[in-house]
Amino acid sequence: MMLSFFDQFMSPTYLGIPLIALAIALPWMLYPTPTERWLNNRVLTLQGWFINRFTQQLLLPLNQGGHKWAVLLTSLMVFLITINMLGLLPYTFTPTTQLSLNMGLAVPLWLATVIIGMRNQPTAALG
Repeated sequence: MMLSFFDQFMSPTYLGIPLIALAIALPWMLYPTPTERWLNNRVLTLQGWFINRFTQQLLLPLNQGGHKWAVLLTSLMVFLITINMLGLLPYTFTPTTQLSLNMGLAVPLWLATVIIGMRNQPTAALG
């Protein structure tokens, strides 16, 4: 079997469907939708508690200017935790093993950090 060096970057498919698309879409289908009732079920209560505690821990060392990143970082962490937990199931695909997903998440966040640093403190960013 002949493989090229770039075959490691190909996303695996099953019946013509890329598994990375399924693995990214599946966690959002697993989350329960909030209801308008006064009392929630245990899953919604646990999910809300976890997200609130994580956001508090994230914002603890940051000043007020850094709080605008809380929604982005919290949703990113919940997404990554869910995808990696799905990878623990037998015979499943973990999309974080693919370089395309990691670079697709890392490069825009890194570039945004560099651009905001250059805009807010150009002398410190260049020095």
